[in-house]
Amino acid sequence: MHVDYLVNNAGFGLYGKFIETALDEELNMIDLNIRALTHLTKLFLPDMVKRNRGKILNIASVAAFMPGPLMTVYYATKAYVLSFTEALENELKGTNVTVSALCPGPTKTGFSDRAQLSNSKLFQSGAMDVETVVKVGYKKFMKGQTVIVPGVQFRLATFIPRFVPRKWLSSVVRRTQEIK
Repeated sequence: MHVDYLVNNAGFGLYGKFIETALDEELNMIDLNIRALTHLTKLFLPDMVKRNRGKILNIASVAAFMPGPLMTVYYATKAYVLSFTEALENELKGTNVTVSALCPGPTKTGFSDRAQLSNSKLFQSGAMDVETVVKVGYKKFMKGQTVIVPGVQFRLATFIPRFVPRKWLSSVVRRTQEIK
């Protein structure tokens, strides 16, 4: 079986203070958000490189660019996905295989319900619709763009963390995630 396009889209988040969330849920999240993505990439990438053709799309998040109080492990898993994607893209230079990370901000899917975030400030204001995220993501993925962040406001949100103190950023992220 030849796979030309691999989309690593499985994942979930969990809301709450790290000290209060269930360890088995956190480990399940790491297994799905990191291990499964790594495993599938390792499984299909060698054939793509051998055929000198293929594209991999890893679903990360704007969360990958900043610390995430109240969703500590989720933010950390998405940072892994982004770093993994960028490093792999570099290793694949000279091949016709591209790797992209789609990093959407809050999006109107079932994610917020599963993560118990439906009533947070984060999802109450400015969540993007799925169609927009898919349209932008697909277009840039097909062009081979490495990091894809749909929405001007979310691109800005990935730029700002480089220039502000991390403690301040953590405080801002926490306030946006608190339940109303």
